[in-house]
Amino acid sequence: MGRIAIVTDSSANLPAELVEKYDIHVVPLKVAFGERVFRDGVDLTSREFYRMLREADDLPVTSQPSPGEFEELYARLAPEVEAIVSIHISGALSGTVSSALAAKEAMPSLPIHVVDSRTTTIALGFIVLEAAQIAAAGGSLGEVLARVRGMIPKVTMYGVLDTLEYLRRGGRIGRAASLLGSVLQIKPIIYLNDGVVDALERPRTKARAVRRMLEIMEEKVGADPVHVAVLHADVPDEAEKLREEVASRFRCLEEPLVVELTPVLGTHSGPGVLGLSYYTGEDGGLERR
Repeated sequence: MGRIAIVTDSSANLPAELVEKYDIHVVPLKVAFGERVFRDGVDLTSREFYRMLREADDLPVTSQPSPGEFEELYARLAPEVEAIVSIHISGALSGTVSSALAAKEAMPSLPIHVVDSRTTTIALGFIVLEAAQIAAAGGSLGEVLARVRGMIPKVTMYGVLDTLEYLRRGGRIGRAASLLGSVLQIKPIIYLNDGVVDALERPRTKARAVRRMLEIMEEKVGADPVHVAVLHADVPDEAEKLREEVASRFRCLEEPLVVELTPVLGTHSGPGVLGLSYYTGEDGGLERR
């Protein structure tokens, strides 16, 4: 383990091999179908979850980690490192960062730095990866925190939803609530606006929405080198097709990642989501992924 320990939560959607490679510590959120409680990304695979979601009469319930879970991890890490940087899902979407802060306040003698990423899924994952790479390379606490803070406004994420119903029922619809009164059958493009779900555009079909999502990304990045991930909820074939389009259309710094939304995220998005997360980079930058 390096001098700086990097902690995140399961909403970061990081592939297991990257978590292991960069020694990232992941605290799971939880999802419950009735009395059956599962740790996100630990006790339930995405495939099993989406099958259960489609068959369930009632929407599952999600919950954040307790402060005690963070305290236990922080106490275990503290003797081995100089500092802990704990980076989490937007506080507007989950109480996870509040639990981490409560744990920090209960352990004032430990060098813990808790960061609200104002985002989630692989956009959060990208921030965590950058922090972990700097830490693994022997970077200082100041360098890690500077990169994290610089990344938060830089990483972008869009998602095309099949329906707003899951966001509405889960209470995470945010500013996209304005779309609920529409009589149109739309496939909205959503994004996180300062950590809150918001509607970017409202195409009438999923194909148009995906095409428009790519156009918006192209308008933003142009010919700049870019790190990209494709995210999806139970539509792997569509995700692979989008990955191929991204790889051929943009100046990707490495092969785009493809990640499936974890059960906790899928509870609020529903199946059928297709999205992109990206940020611009430099040739010859940090090794990845």
